[in-house]
Amino acid sequence: MAQGDTANYVSEDGVFIEVKKLGSNSRSVQSRIVINASFETVWNLMTDYEKFADVVPGLTVCKIIDKKDNFTRVYQMAEQDLPLGMKFKSKMVLDCFEKDIEAQAAGRKRDIEFKMTEGDFKSFQGKWSIEEVTKQRSTGSDTSVGQEYETILSYLVDVKPKPWLPVHLVEGRLCEEMQTNLLCIREEAQKMIHKTVPAL
Repeated sequence: MAQGDTANYVSEDGVFIEVKKLGSNSRSVQSRIVINASFETVWNLMTDYEKFADVVPGLTVCKIIDKKDNFTRVYQMAEQDLPLGMKFKSKMVLDCFEKDIEAQAAGRKRDIEFKMTEGDFKSFQGKWSIEEVTKQRSTGSDTSVGQEYETILSYLVDVKPKPWLPVHLVEGRLCEEMQTNLLCIREEAQKMIHKTVPAL
């Protein structure tokens, strides 16, 4: 992949992933998934940082170090399987900034920006975006029933491993893990919806 080249992947489960080469040993990876859950449900799940290790398979530890207002510092440990039977264990401290809600024509959007301040990568930063979009119900001429919503969860990360770990070794695995993680987040968010719906 030459610098500036882009590769796209779309899974059968509806996960879109785009990988862009930024330099000789760095990548920008963007992915997104549609979740049939409310904006608030997805936001609450994404900001329950310590629960994240229970939702995301490759994450073994996610612990809050500091929290105030819309800032949270978390310590994370993760484990990835690499080609040739190798395992890559990473530790990092992430500063997470919860941005204000943005009003949009089709709904609302809110970001969680994050940046590694110390850890096992040369650089690791990006953002989660939670976007509410309006779905018009197909009800023929009857518009009185109004609208319903779905939520798009997007993840963007710019990653540069340390020189001893070539990025091409982690690129494929990163995409696979991203797909798995988004699917697990979608499953958990939709489970949360069912828990809050009273039984008939």
